Amino acid sequence: MNKITETDIELLAINELEQLGWHYLYGPQIACDGEFPERDNYQEVILKERLKAAIARINPSVSQQGQEEAYYKVLRIATTDLLQTNEAFHDFITNGITVEISSKEGTRGDKVFLLDSNNQANNEFVVINQFTVIENHQNKRPDLILLINGIPLIVIELKNPADEQATVQKAFTQLQNYKNAIPSLFHYNAFLVASDGLVAKAGTLSAAFSRFMAWKTKDGKQEASHIESQMTTLIQGML
Repeated sequence: MNKITETDIELLAINELEQLGWHYLYGPQIACDGEFPERDNYQEVILKERLKAAIARINPSVSQQGQEEAYYKVLRIATTDLLQTNEAFHDFITNGITVEISSKEGTRGDKVFLLDSNNQANNEFVVINQFTVIENHQNKRPDLILLINGIPLIVIELKNPADEQATVQKAFTQLQNYKNAIPSLFHYNAFLVASDGLVAKAGTLSAAFSRFMAWKTKDGKQEASHIESQMTTLIQGML
Protein backbone atom coordinates (compact mmCIF):
# COMPACT_ATOMS: atom_id res chain seq x y z
CA MET A 1 0.00 0.00 0.00
CA ASN A 2 1.40 3.38 -1.02
CA LYS A 3 1.87 5.94 1.75
CA ILE A 4 -0.04 9.18 1.53
CA THR A 5 2.17 12.14 0.61
CA GLU A 6 2.04 15.88 1.16
CA THR A 7 1.19 16.28 -2.52
CA ASP A 8 -1.83 14.00 -2.02
CA ILE A 9 -3.05 16.24 0.81
CA GLU A 10 -2.53 19.32 -1.36
CA LEU A 11 -4.48 17.84 -4.28
CA LEU A 12 -7.28 16.70 -1.97
CA ALA A 13 -7.63 20.23 -0.58
CA ILE A 14 -7.62 21.72 -4.09
CA ASN A 15 -10.29 19.26 -5.18
CA GLU A 16 -12.54 20.13 -2.22
CA LEU A 17 -12.08 23.85 -2.90
CA GLU A 18 -12.92 23.35 -6.59
CA GLN A 19 -16.16 21.64 -5.59
CA LEU A 20 -17.04 24.79 -3.64
CA GLY A 21 -16.45 26.99 -6.68
CA TRP A 22 -12.80 27.97 -6.30
CA HIS A 23 -10.95 28.11 -9.63
CA TYR A 24 -7.62 26.27 -9.66
CA LEU A 25 -4.43 27.77 -11.15
CA TYR A 26 -1.00 26.16 -11.26
CA GLY A 27 1.59 28.63 -9.96
CA PRO A 28 4.38 28.01 -12.50
CA GLN A 29 1.96 28.56 -15.40
CA ILE A 30 1.02 32.08 -14.29
CA ALA A 31 4.53 33.08 -13.17
CA CYS A 32 6.37 35.80 -15.09
CA ASP A 33 8.18 33.13 -17.13
CA GLY A 34 5.22 30.74 -17.33
CA GLU A 35 2.95 29.68 -20.16
CA PHE A 36 0.17 32.11 -19.18
CA PRO A 37 1.96 34.85 -17.21
CA GLU A 38 -0.08 36.94 -14.78
CA ARG A 39 2.85 38.29 -12.74
CA ASP A 40 5.57 40.71 -13.87
CA ASN A 41 8.10 39.19 -11.47
CA TYR A 42 8.35 36.75 -8.57
CA GLN A 43 7.98 39.44 -5.92
CA GLU A 44 4.48 40.34 -7.09
CA VAL A 45 1.83 38.67 -4.96
CA ILE A 46 -1.32 40.29 -6.38
CA LEU A 47 -2.75 39.17 -9.72
CA LYS A 48 -3.07 42.74 -10.93
CA GLU A 49 -5.33 42.32 -13.95
CA ARG A 50 -7.80 40.27 -11.88
CA LEU A 51 -7.82 42.94 -9.17
CA LYS A 52 -8.31 45.71 -11.71
CA ALA A 53 -11.21 43.84 -13.35
CA ALA A 54 -12.82 43.14 -9.98
CA ILE A 55 -12.66 46.80 -8.93
CA ALA A 56 -14.39 47.80 -12.18
CA ARG A 57 -16.97 45.02 -11.85
CA ILE A 58 -17.87 45.76 -8.22
CA ASN A 59 -17.80 49.57 -8.51
CA PRO A 60 -19.43 50.41 -11.86
CA SER A 61 -20.70 53.80 -10.62
CA VAL A 62 -17.20 54.98 -9.65
CA SER A 63 -15.25 56.81 -12.34
CA GLN A 64 -12.21 55.23 -13.94
CA GLN A 65 -10.10 57.83 -12.13
CA GLY A 66 -11.50 56.66 -8.79
CA GLN A 67 -11.07 52.98 -9.66
CA GLU A 68 -7.42 53.53 -10.62
CA GLU A 69 -6.73 55.50 -7.44
CA ALA A 70 -8.08 52.60 -5.34
CA TYR A 71 -6.12 50.06 -7.38
CA TYR A 72 -2.82 51.88 -6.77
CA LYS A 73 -3.61 52.37 -3.09
CA VAL A 74 -3.83 48.57 -2.77
CA LEU A 75 -0.55 48.03 -4.63
CA ARG A 76 1.30 50.71 -2.64
CA ILE A 77 0.01 49.88 0.83
CA ALA A 78 3.32 48.53 2.16
CA THR A 79 5.00 50.07 5.21
CA THR A 80 8.05 48.89 7.13
CA ASP A 81 5.75 47.26 9.70
CA LEU A 82 3.93 44.12 8.54
CA LEU A 83 1.12 44.23 11.11
CA GLN A 84 0.54 47.94 10.52
CA THR A 85 0.28 47.30 6.77
CA ASN A 86 -2.06 44.37 7.33
CA GLU A 87 -4.27 46.47 9.61
CA ALA A 88 -4.49 49.20 6.97
CA PHE A 89 -5.51 46.64 4.36
CA HIS A 90 -8.10 45.16 6.74
CA ASP A 91 -9.66 48.63 6.84
CA PHE A 92 -9.73 48.69 3.03
CA ILE A 93 -11.50 45.33 2.95
CA THR A 94 -14.08 46.11 5.62
CA ASN A 95 -14.80 49.80 5.02
CA GLY A 96 -13.82 50.36 1.40
CA ILE A 97 -11.16 52.70 0.01
CA THR A 98 -11.82 56.43 0.08
CA VAL A 99 -10.90 58.12 -3.20
CA GLU A 100 -11.16 61.68 -4.41
CA ILE A 101 -12.89 62.43 -7.70
CA SER A 102 -12.06 65.68 -9.47
CA SER A 103 -14.58 67.30 -11.81
CA LYS A 104 -15.64 70.75 -13.01
CA GLU A 105 -17.77 71.06 -9.88
CA GLY A 106 -14.75 70.46 -7.65
CA THR A 107 -13.46 67.48 -5.67
CA ARG A 108 -15.69 64.96 -3.94
CA GLY A 109 -15.06 61.76 -2.03
CA ASP A 110 -16.20 58.32 -3.08
CA LYS A 111 -15.81 54.72 -1.86
CA VAL A 112 -14.33 51.80 -3.77
CA PHE A 113 -14.94 48.27 -2.50
CA LEU A 114 -12.61 45.32 -3.14
CA LEU A 115 -15.15 42.60 -2.31
CA ASP A 116 -18.83 42.35 -3.15
CA SER A 117 -20.43 41.29 0.12
CA ASN A 118 -23.95 41.46 -1.31
CA ASN A 119 -23.41 39.26 -4.35
CA GLN A 120 -20.91 36.44 -3.85
CA ALA A 121 -21.02 35.53 -7.55
CA ASN A 122 -19.53 38.94 -8.33
CA ASN A 123 -16.25 37.90 -6.69
CA GLU A 124 -13.56 35.69 -8.21
CA PHE A 125 -12.20 32.85 -6.05
CA VAL A 126 -8.85 31.32 -7.03
CA VAL A 127 -6.67 28.66 -5.37
CA ILE A 128 -3.02 28.39 -6.47
CA ASN A 129 -0.32 25.88 -5.59
CA GLN A 130 3.41 26.08 -6.31
CA PHE A 131 3.24 29.89 -6.04
CA THR A 132 6.86 30.99 -5.73
CA VAL A 133 7.62 34.32 -4.04
CA ILE A 134 11.13 35.80 -4.05
CA GLU A 135 11.86 38.69 -1.70
CA ASN A 136 15.16 39.95 -0.27
CA HIS A 137 16.92 37.01 -1.97
CA GLN A 138 14.63 34.57 -0.14
CA ASN A 139 12.83 32.04 -2.35
CA LYS A 140 9.71 30.53 -0.76
CA ARG A 141 6.75 28.53 -2.01
CA PRO A 142 3.81 28.11 0.41
CA ASP A 143 1.58 25.12 -0.28
CA LEU A 144 -1.68 26.86 -1.15
CA ILE A 145 -2.59 30.51 -1.68
CA LEU A 146 -6.26 31.49 -1.85
CA LEU A 147 -7.00 34.72 -3.67
CA ILE A 148 -10.26 36.64 -3.89
CA ASN A 149 -10.40 39.17 -6.73
CA GLY A 150 -6.67 38.72 -7.29
CA ILE A 151 -5.73 39.41 -3.64
CA PRO A 152 -3.94 36.71 -1.60
CA LEU A 153 -6.17 36.60 1.50
CA ILE A 154 -5.43 33.10 2.81
CA VAL A 155 -2.23 31.05 3.06
CA ILE A 156 -2.43 27.32 3.82
CA GLU A 157 0.56 25.24 4.91
CA LEU A 158 0.18 21.46 4.82
CA LYS A 159 2.17 18.64 6.37
CA ASN A 160 2.02 14.91 5.73
CA PRO A 161 -0.02 13.00 8.38
CA ALA A 162 1.95 9.83 7.59
CA ASP A 163 5.13 11.51 8.88
CA GLU A 164 5.24 11.55 12.70
CA GLN A 165 7.60 14.54 12.60
CA ALA A 166 5.32 16.60 10.35
CA THR A 167 2.89 18.12 12.84
CA VAL A 168 0.42 21.00 12.68
CA GLN A 169 2.80 22.86 15.01
CA LYS A 170 5.51 22.53 12.35
CA ALA A 171 3.12 23.82 9.69
CA PHE A 172 2.46 26.83 11.93
CA THR A 173 6.21 27.37 12.40
CA GLN A 174 6.68 27.26 8.64
CA LEU A 175 4.05 29.99 8.25
CA GLN A 176 5.99 32.14 10.72
CA ASN A 177 9.14 31.57 8.66
CA TYR A 178 7.30 32.74 5.53
CA LYS A 179 6.16 35.90 7.33
CA ASN A 180 9.78 36.79 8.04
CA ALA A 181 11.15 35.80 4.65
CA ILE A 182 8.44 37.04 2.25
CA PRO A 183 6.39 39.59 4.25
CA SER A 184 4.80 41.15 1.15
CA LEU A 185 2.63 38.04 0.73
CA PHE A 186 1.10 38.74 4.13
CA HIS A 187 0.32 42.43 3.67
CA TYR A 188 -3.12 41.34 2.47
CA ASN A 189 -3.65 38.30 4.67
CA ALA A 190 -7.02 37.63 6.32
CA PHE A 191 -6.00 34.41 8.06
CA LEU A 192 -3.62 31.46 8.00
CA VAL A 193 -4.32 27.72 8.03
CA ALA A 194 -1.96 25.02 9.33
CA SER A 195 -2.89 21.38 8.71
CA ASP A 196 -1.59 17.85 8.45
CA GLY A 197 -4.52 16.89 6.24
CA LEU A 198 -6.57 15.64 9.19
CA VAL A 199 -6.10 18.15 12.00
CA ALA A 200 -6.48 21.74 10.77
CA LYS A 201 -6.25 25.03 12.66
CA ALA A 202 -6.82 28.60 11.53
CA GLY A 203 -5.59 31.85 13.03
CA THR A 204 -4.79 35.44 12.30
CA LEU A 205 -1.46 36.90 11.24
CA SER A 206 -0.38 37.91 14.76
CA ALA A 207 -1.83 34.92 16.64
CA ALA A 208 0.36 32.53 18.62
CA PHE A 209 -0.09 28.80 17.99
CA SER A 210 -2.24 28.52 21.12
CA ARG A 211 -4.74 30.89 19.45
CA PHE A 212 -5.02 28.78 16.28
CA MET A 213 -8.32 26.88 16.46
CA ALA A 214 -10.16 24.15 14.59
CA TRP A 215 -13.30 25.06 12.66
CA LYS A 216 -16.17 23.07 14.13
CA THR A 217 -19.00 23.14 11.61
CA LYS A 218 -19.64 22.76 7.90
CA ASP A 219 -22.97 24.58 7.82
CA GLY A 220 -22.77 26.97 10.77
CA LYS A 221 -25.53 25.10 12.55
CA GLN A 222 -24.42 21.62 13.51
CA GLU A 223 -21.04 20.58 14.87
CA ALA A 224 -19.21 18.20 12.54
CA SER A 225 -18.56 14.62 13.60
CA HIS A 226 -15.25 14.11 15.41
CA ILE A 227 -14.41 11.29 13.01
CA GLU A 228 -14.43 13.66 10.03
CA SER A 229 -11.25 15.37 8.86
CA GLN A 230 -10.87 18.81 10.43
CA MET A 231 -9.40 19.95 7.13
CA THR A 232 -12.57 19.01 5.26
CA THR A 233 -14.73 20.70 7.90
CA LEU A 234 -12.62 23.86 7.73
CA ILE A 235 -12.71 24.01 3.94
CA GLN A 236 -16.44 23.41 3.69
CA GLY A 237 -17.38 25.57 6.67
CA MET A 238 -14.87 28.43 6.57
CA LEU A 239 -13.80 28.67 2.94
